[in-house]
Amino acid sequence: MTDVAELAGVSVMTVSRVLSDHPSVSNRAREKVLAAVAHLRYQPNELARSLREKRSRQVGILVPYLYDPFFAACAHAVSTVAQQHSYSVVLSTSNEDPKAEFDEANRMLRRNIEGLVVIPARLGKSRSLLLSSEFQDLPIVALDRPIEGSRFDALVVENERGARAGTEHLLCLGHKRILFIGLSKDLYTMRMRERGYRKGMQAAGLTPQTAEMSEDIENTRSTIRQLLAGKSKPTALFCANNLLTRHVLHSLQSMNIYPPETLALVGFDDFDTADLLRPGVTTVRQPVEALGRTAAEMLFERLISGPSAVERPSKQIVLPVDLVIRGSCGAKI
Repeated sequence: MTDVAELAGVSVMTVSRVLSDHPSVSNRAREKVLAAVAHLRYQPNELARSLREKRSRQVGILVPYLYDPFFAACAHAVSTVAQQHSYSVVLSTSNEDPKAEFDEANRMLRRNIEGLVVIPARLGKSRSLLLSSEFQDLPIVALDRPIEGSRFDALVVENERGARAGTEHLLCLGHKRILFIGLSKDLYTMRMRERGYRKGMQAAGLTPQTAEMSEDIENTRSTIRQLLAGKSKPTALFCANNLLTRHVLHSLQSMNIYPPETLALVGFDDFDTADLLRPGVTTVRQPVEALGRTAAEMLFERLISGPSAVERPSKQIVLPVDLVIRGSCGAKI
């Protein structure tokens, strides 16, 4: 800045004001400073600026993993909003491990992030480590999965209503033995979606059937084989997220079963190739881009409000879902 000031023939304070777009600088002085900046190829030292302003202009994004397109798409949308606010992002994963989540959030804190959007790791009956005192002054938004007992803002979708709508669609097509395939009930989304499925089945006077899978495709394949080998095997499957839907489709194809022939299928979460498959996959679509964008906007609302924003009551926003009917359920389209 001293070099720029000397070349432009102005004070260092004037250079600082020009670079921060302060209004109390004459057009002539501004032109001289910008010309000197261009000539010297001056780049502000962001670390020094963050220390001086006590602002890093960084926010954190922490998701379970990035191989699930849903998590990746949410992270991308958050990043896009951050860029619109002239912020950069620090991105990391927890691999569904609460201790790893705590460690990664701590590393971000040491890098002076100003806020965090997190899709929380699977907890079970444990208390989230993000409730620790280290994060008491950090604005945090929990996306997709609320953190129970926290002061954090939360953003979710109509998990229960969406699952019930998918189940009722299969019921309307004449299915009575509908199997719900989910992941661990430690996950908020799985509990809510199974609840919606159960309500749909019970309202029809039918007995719910559920199966819990892991994220491993081989586990899914062997479990599907066992489930379809029984006497009262299901005539329809409801998969609780897009990872399971893809794994189930792979498993069925290895058995030469192609929905809706002999077995109908509906999934929760749309995915890129769902409408490219023949037939296409019927899904309950979440507004993924809107989820990430809204979570980021909730975070920046607090950041713009200043330190007192952390003390304001938390809020929860619920976004709607849509049933997208394609061929895998057997409906006439």
